[in-house]
Amino acid sequence: MEAAGASEERRRSVCILGSELVENYTVYVIQVTDGAHRWTVKHRYSDFHELHEKLSADWQVDKQLLPPKKMLGKNSPGLVERRRRELEVYLQTLFLRLLSSATPPPLASFLHFDLYERSGVAAALAEALFHRGEDLLAGGQVYCLRPLQLHSVWEQLHLSTPSGPELHTHLAHILDFTCRLRYLKIQGTQGPIGTSNIQESSLTFDLSIFKSLLHAEVSECSSQQIQGLPSLRRTLVTCSVHHTTPSMMAILAPEASEFPQWEAESAEGAGPGSHVTAVIPLWSKLTTLDLSHNTITEIDASVKLVPEVEFLDLSHNQLQSVDHLQYLYNLIHLDLSYNSLEVLQSAHTRLGNIQTLNLAGNRLETLSGLNKLYSLVNLDLSHNLIAQLQEVRSVAGLPCLERLSLTHNPLCCSPDYRTRTLALFWDRAAEVCLDGTAPSQQEVDTVEVLKAIQKAKETKDKLHSGGDKRVAGEPSLSPLSAAPPVVSSSPSSPPSLQKAYCSSQGNDK
Repeated sequence: MEAAGASEERRRSVCILGSELVENYTVYVIQVTDGAHRWTVKHRYSDFHELHEKLSADWQVDKQLLPPKKMLGKNSPGLVERRRRELEVYLQTLFLRLLSSATPPPLASFLHFDLYERSGVAAALAEALFHRGEDLLAGGQVYCLRPLQLHSVWEQLHLSTPSGPELHTHLAHILDFTCRLRYLKIQGTQGPIGTSNIQESSLTFDLSIFKSLLHAEVSECSSQQIQGLPSLRRTLVTCSVHHTTPSMMAILAPEASEFPQWEAESAEGAGPGSHVTAVIPLWSKLTTLDLSHNTITEIDASVKLVPEVEFLDLSHNQLQSVDHLQYLYNLIHLDLSYNSLEVLQSAHTRLGNIQTLNLAGNRLETLSGLNKLYSLVNLDLSHNLIAQLQEVRSVAGLPCLERLSLTHNPLCCSPDYRTRTLALFWDRAAEVCLDGTAPSQQEVDTVEVLKAIQKAKETKDKLHSGGDKRVAGEPSLSPLSAAPPVVSSSPSSPPSLQKAYCSSQGNDK
């Protein structure tokens, strides 16, 4: 291990690529190489002088090593190029003399090791937690880490001498903090970091150093780079993963790929002829799972591992069907908005106890599969392809439905869309909030007229049917029951009621 560390030190190098004139002074563009990683740093001569003062005082660096300061013609091309070569020699000499042991903090800071180099990143994190870790834990705040930081910590832990001699930069501060942290956010980046060529999405990191997490959020990463996810199953209550995974399995059961057949821990024991080769433990405390804004194409069998989930968000993915949700016995809130769903046949067989269902932004033309979701309270169907009002009948009979959104569907183009939709709810019309707006009194009155018209029509149909049955000796209905309701044309009658009545005579629906 020590030989490997020494080899890596030899792979470090530094050079000055060129210079730039900024206002009335020159800055030198320094390129630092650490293995496969490279980054650039810009410094003017006064920064070099300040660094040299610190190294001369505390690290026995020869005071004559730094080229002298020149005032006359300091920005002339010839002087700038000569100084560039001299400063490059200065830095390379420091590398040879000082990097054989721990990098002096002034030099590490000068070369931005705290931003890009593995040991420097870990040391900077340790120092920050040394000063603020207890306050962060006591305050219960969400702590944000980058994949580069986690990668650096994990790599340092695998070295034979993972920490420097300074107490405040010791990795013990990080491990103590991660063992007790409850709320974590991991925020990756797209593209290289800062002035480097480091792609965070290619850096693996391990989450097994976190022992007490209740909430974890991961964004802008790759599921392939995340290790140690199973170690969070015992404690995690809320899990959010965005712009990271193409499948649920990669997050909920990453070890499943190692086995040809597997089963969830709570499943009944395999029979004599079973081919199950592994039993995967449950996420025993997970109640909220947010996998929105990924590229998930199916709800796979890994949902068996999260039976306690009550809130599931799969919005902004690429789902074309809804499967396996029957294993989520406690599911109450489900968000499937902005996917590619076209039909939801027999949804009640998978969503029996659902109370809130968001299906906005899909390709639904029919709602026939939703007619038995008897616990449903909130339903969002906006931004779909529903063109026929009769499709709403499938959900109008749901006894608990209180909020319904149908905005941005073709059927909304009808001028009397709201009243005709509310009328489908019959006696519950006044209780239903449609498209975020409660029914007005005028709409309720109009619905009452439409109901009366419908009842009159039904009575008329019964009379007609009764007339046919009198041949068989059946008693007849009173002709009065067939009379339509009288809607006065006097000014005292609301115009909306007159319009609704006249409309119904012309178009009986």
